[in-house]
Formats: sequence, C-alpha cells, structure tokens
Amino acid sequence: MAFLIWPASASAQSGWLPTSWFPHAKTNPRSMYPLSDRSGPWLVLATTFRGDGARDDARRLVQELRTDYKLTAYTHEKAFDFTGEQRGLGLNPDGSPKKMRYANSTQILEVAVMVGDFASCDDSRAQKTLSKIKGFRPQALTGDKGKSRAFSDFRRMLGLDKASTAPMRMAFMIPNPLLPSEYFNRPQLDSFVIEMNADVDHSLLDCPSRYSIRVATFTGAGGFDQGAMDAAQDDGAESRLIQAAEKAHRLTEALRRQGWQAWEFHDRESSVVCVGSLSQLTIEQQDGSQQPHPEIIRIKNGLGPDPDKLALGTILPKRINGILLDVDPRPIDVPRSPLGRR
Repeated sequence: MAFLIWPASASAQSGWLPTSWFPHAKTNPRSMYPLSDRSGPWLVLATTFRGDGARDDARRLVQELRTDYKLTAYTHEKAFDFTGEQRGLGLNPDGSPKKMRYANSTQILEVAVMVGDFASCDDSRAQKTLSKIKGFRPQALTGDKGKSRAFSDFRRMLGLDKASTAPMRMAFMIPNPLLPSEYFNRPQLDSFVIEMNADVDHSLLDCPSRYSIRVATFTGAGGFDQGAMDAAQDDGAESRLIQAAEKAHRLTEALRRQGWQAWEFHDRESSVVCVGSLSQLTIEQQDGSQQPHPEIIRIKNGLGPDPDKLALGTILPKRINGILLDVDPRPIDVPRSPLGRR
C-alpha cells in the first residue's frame, strides 16, 4: 500500500499553531531570539552571518525584523571546527591511517537569521512572507552594516552587494533544523483516500500514535483506477475492492470484541487491519541495546502464526471468524491527512 513507503513531505504534522496568532511580548533589544523546535516546522532563511561580528550583525537584523517589520524572526548558530588532525585517505608505510590538517586551520561561527512559524513549505502565508523578505531593505544590512554576511565574495561577484539590489533576495524556505527528520517523513494522503475512510468508525487515521501493527491485508486484485478498469472492461475490480473493505471491517469489529485495539484503513488498491498504538518501536535497555517494544511482541504472539509450529517449519496463519490474518504482522507508519484531520 502507498502509505507503507516513507516519502519526504513538504507538509508538517498536525497539532501545531503559529505563535504569530498570539500576542507578542515587547522586543528585548539584547535578545538573540534563538530558534527552538517550537518556532514552526518551516521557516524562511533570510540571510547568514559568519565570523567576527556575526552575532552582533544577526542581533541587529532580528531586532529590526521584529520591531519594524513585525515578523517572528530568530537566530540559529552553528560552529565549524577546522582545527586538529583529520583522518586522511590512504595509509602510512607502517599501515597506520594518514593524519592530515586543513590548509586553513580555524574555527568559524555562523549565525543564520530566520523568519518562522509556518506550518508547511507551500503555506500561502509563508510564500507571501518569503516574497516580501526578498524585497526588504533593512537598515541592518545597508551601508557598512552587516559586513559579516556569509559568502560576501560570492555576493560581490554576482553583484548582490550593490545598493540597488535587495540584500535578502536570495532568501528561501527551509525546514526547522531542530526538528528530527522523522517529523517531515509522515505519509500524506490525498483527498480521495481520505474520503474513502471518512465514515469508518475505527479508522487508522484516528490512531493517536505514530505506529501500529498491520495484522491483515486484503487486496482488490487490481486497483481503484477508473481508466484502467474501463480499458480492461473489468467490472469485477471495484467489487473485489468492496469485498476487501468488508473483510477488513468485519475483522476489525471481531478484534475489538476480543479486546484488541484494532483499526482499519482503505485505499485504491487494498484494505488493511492494524492493531495497537505505539509512539516508538524499540525500548532502550540498561546496557544501551534496543529491544522490540513489548506491545509488538504481544501482538505478534497473539495474532501471528503459532510460534511453536513456526519453529518446526509449519506456517499456519491465525484465523478469526474465518478470516485469515497475515503470516508476519509488521509495524507501519500511521498515515495522516495533510490537515491532520478527516
């Protein structure tokens, strides 16, 4: 099924509200307004400062963006250490790894200025703000100010340092670097699939956690592609999908009656039944090793093939109300609608 793949997504997750919707405190003239994981999933990278004076230049720009332009601007620092020995390519005659040093041994501090609180990359509010920032001419970047901006030689070569050129015209959207990559990798669904699951009582879309365990899969032996169905003159493809959905629904209800937290989900090609709601798949042990979550083991033992017979080489899937379950129950990433709701 499509949602078993983890595609990169431009959208953020639900449950987040822009801080710009709430009253702002008075700007603190000495604050750097450091970026946090609550500064929005997506931001506009306005510009970057590097080296001596980077913090002061970034602070002045953030203050101006917040005070004069009424934007929720932040700074984000990152240090680069090019001192000390580095492992090089190849080996010495005695077999030891080669040691090398950078030609310019130095430590560099970069400070980025960002404007945030955007829910997604293609948010209309984000795109409007990005367009405005590209045309801004803040005092903090005019004349002799803001000389620590990164890639100043490159900007000069392209003519971006001219007084007639907007100093932040190269601004662009970026994901919040303080959020884990998994935050942006949740499967997204289109409106058609969301509509297919709209009236389901125990929809997988309502599962509150990130993971669930797929215990049964029912395929339609084709797909819900009207063009392909017409071309093949296959009137049975849709009915097989309906039968798959009905089996998934009956199994979900049966599992619920037995006390399992069961969910069903339907898309263009198949229907699945999942059990459980987990925020993580492994549990860290005292020795630092990772072990499967106990709930996964419980579900596999309860709804998977008989482990004793499996050890003897006999694979016998479990049946519930005459419906076969999967041979190998597996964790999946719970799909979400783009707006986080059905």
